[in-house]
Amino acid sequence: MSEHHKQISKYLSYILRYQPESIGLQLDNHGWAVIDDIIQKTTDMVLSKDLIAEIVKSSDKQRFIISEDQTRIRANQGHSIPVDLNLIPQIPPDTLYHGTAQQNVDAIMQQGIKSNQRQYVHLSDCQETAWKVGSRHGKPAVLKIDTKAMSFRWASILFIS
Repeated sequence: MSEHHKQISKYLSYILRYQPESIGLQLDNHGWAVIDDIIQKTTDMVLSKDLIAEIVKSSDKQRFIISEDQTRIRANQGHSIPVDLNLIPQIPPDTLYHGTAQQNVDAIMQQGIKSNQRQYVHLSDCQETAWKVGSRHGKPAVLKIDTKAMSFRWASILFIS
């Protein structure tokens, strides 16, 4: 991804995950924004539907999705604003990974993984992705989560009570 595309991707993340009101953008309850509204309200860079589609297509982390009718876009994860992504509960794989900076490991081990300002905790089934996420904020650390054991414990609690 070119440096120009990275800038646009970061901008889209900002307005779709954190601050849509910074450009007067309105998201619906599910986090969707009208692409034409983004293009019209963006004044500090030139955007087009084709350029936005290319950013979505080339994103290695699949940060965004464009609606089937190609008129709307939303972020797939990482929202600090309340949106309903219509996520479907699933049985997780046996192991998931959480990428963080090494400086956060002690706090996580004491308090657990917290979402902080975001709606959800980001876990990945790919260790490489977790390393990339962890490296954004310093020296990376990757926590291996035994989701099979967690899932079993919850199932046991649910059946006992």
